[in-house]
Amino acid sequence: MLTLTAELKGFIKSHDTDAIRQKFGIDRGGIVQQTVDKSVIDWNMQYCPMETGVLSKSPYSVTEIGSGEVAYPGPYARYLYYGEVMGPNIPVFEDDSGEPTRFFSPKGQPKHLTGRPLKYSTDLNPLAGAFWFERMKADHLDDILKEAKSVAGIK
Repeated sequence: MLTLTAELKGFIKSHDTDAIRQKFGIDRGGIVQQTVDKSVIDWNMQYCPMETGVLSKSPYSVTEIGSGEVAYPGPYARYLYYGEVMGPNIPVFEDDSGEPTRFFSPKGQPKHLTGRPLKYSTDLNPLAGAFWFERMKADHLDDILKEAKSVAGIK
């Protein structure tokens, strides 16, 4: 499972007391943190690798909305997030092209990082790739903060 932190650190600049956090719904589980968590999941969908959409939608079934953490379940989520091929990889040749059509790793052998980057299909999701949360934040952090401030009633 891959867990990404989506907390609102530094949202209130002065006197960050429990009373202020609760008044504006910024406390853990509050409406603002819920909004941030949902926004992070929604924006991440544009950056998450997509073949069937299961991975990009999976946080809705396992994330505690309002916790400040967005989770992607499954052993492949971490692998796809960091974008590095794991091995050992044994090539399989299923045609006469001379190029491997796929790779497999024997059961029971420990996997290790190979240093080769994954190749992501961008057919269904043009922004798909590694480190989707970091890339999404670089593009949409202001959008998420604007929505959070609106929900909190802060201009």
